[in-house]
Amino acid sequence: MSEANRVIDLSASNEAGAIYALQLNELNRPPRTLWGDVWRRFRRHKLAITGMLVLLFFALSVIVGPSLYVAWRSNQAERAGMPLSDFDRTFTKMMEQLDYTALMAKPSLQHPFGTDELGRDLLARSLYGGRVSLSVGVVAMLIAISLGTLVGASAGFFGGRIDQILMRLTDLFLSLPVLPLLLLTVYLFRDPVTKLLGPIFGIFTIVVVMIGALAWMSTARIVRALFLSLKEKEFVEAATCLGIPRSSIMFRHILPNAFSPIIVAATLEVGNAIITESVLSFLGVGFPPDTPTWGRLVTDGNQFLQAAPWMPLIPGALIFLTVLSINFMGDGLRDALDPRSRL
Repeated sequence: MSEANRVIDLSASNEAGAIYALQLNELNRPPRTLWGDVWRRFRRHKLAITGMLVLLFFALSVIVGPSLYVAWRSNQAERAGMPLSDFDRTFTKMMEQLDYTALMAKPSLQHPFGTDELGRDLLARSLYGGRVSLSVGVVAMLIAISLGTLVGASAGFFGGRIDQILMRLTDLFLSLPVLPLLLLTVYLFRDPVTKLLGPIFGIFTIVVVMIGALAWMSTARIVRALFLSLKEKEFVEAATCLGIPRSSIMFRHILPNAFSPIIVAATLEVGNAIITESVLSFLGVGFPPDTPTWGRLVTDGNQFLQAAPWMPLIPGALIFLTVLSINFMGDGLRDALDPRSRL
């Protein structure tokens, strides 16, 4: 009997020790945070992770790729016994280099993306065009999100007549035809702005400002709805009772709690801006013809679709993959930031 009691006591002590070890492990575990939960849920979204990796690859390619391209071409020229001078050892010079022995050449090891009708390497022009297209998407997104957040926050926080005026202004912008207005603006302001800022930066300014100024309305409505709900919460009442200024309540207390849908809207706006810029370039009213963007490359290669299908298809595929990756990331962020799916 005593032997059985000792066995029972030993098993009980082992179980108690295991429970104590688990409790100690829970106490030593770092506390869970909101963004930690968001990242954990985002990692489970396979399409979102794939989209993020593809987008990071494209971003690194357009940032680091030109330097690697110059080094690669320089090594090729040295191996061929024709070293390049310092004047020609620049990415811009290599991008515009004509090779009349390889007109509309198919993709190969020498030209991975092929060449165009003048023998220019499409890989170099795609890297440069990616810089322009991604820059347009990011800057236009920042303008749209900033305007939408400011308008929506003001309408939702102050309410009353300010809300009515700002929402009617939003409805007015929603009723505007975006593409015809963009075309009209480019035609009207192209010459004065390009004379003031230069041909490339002038068109860049017109395009990103107009795309951003015509894409803030959905963000404004989302932010307004969030502010109408959040300003009735207890923490806002407590801040008001403590005498905190209204501007601080608006931007330091309410706005951080509305970041989740704003981040999702921002990711989707980048893709929309890239498509809009590509449409403008395809219609011939975007950047100058000597400035390759992905949309311009599609336009230039469209007339050679049967003879050299890689000319329009490769930049079109880059646009497609970029926008698709951004949309996948937006879907993943929407699911990860949904409080109803919080673990």
